[in-house]
Amino acid sequence: MFSRRMLLGAAALLAIGAGGVAAQNYNMPPSFGTANLRFNFAPDPFVVNVTAGGNIPAERIGGAGCVGSIAQAPDVRLNYQAGGGLPLYIAAQSRFDVTLVVNLPNGQWVCNDDFIGTNPGMVFRQPMSGQYDIWVGHYDRGRGVPTQLIISEMPPR
Repeated sequence: MFSRRMLLGAAALLAIGAGGVAAQNYNMPPSFGTANLRFNFAPDPFVVNVTAGGNIPAERIGGAGCVGSIAQAPDVRLNYQAGGGLPLYIAAQSRFDVTLVVNLPNGQWVCNDDFIGTNPGMVFRQPMSGQYDIWVGHYDRGRGVPTQLIISEMPPR
């Protein structure tokens, strides 16, 4: 018969081993800064140089397209005020194959790989206002690669 202490210990081990979204901590300060943008922002595109990658498999998030390795803290935090009927485009551009993981203002996780060639991107036709936490991943776990994060209201056609 299992004791209560053994059951609690087993439950704790399962929670630790389950991985999950807990590895991504959107409460941590972003590694490459915070962008505060309001619709109709300039310059457009807004570009942030980042180092993509990390040691955490993005697959732990569990969504479609969540691939590559990402860091624990977000790379960039975007505080965005939507308006004017403008879409929001978030993308990454690199000489290497990189991926995107975004935690939306409503807490939903979205991921993308290979939107244009091997560069990831996402278009939000009716974006929410609020905090977007953005991770740029890479397939070579642990190795960071130079990448540009692109935020725009003019998505490619």
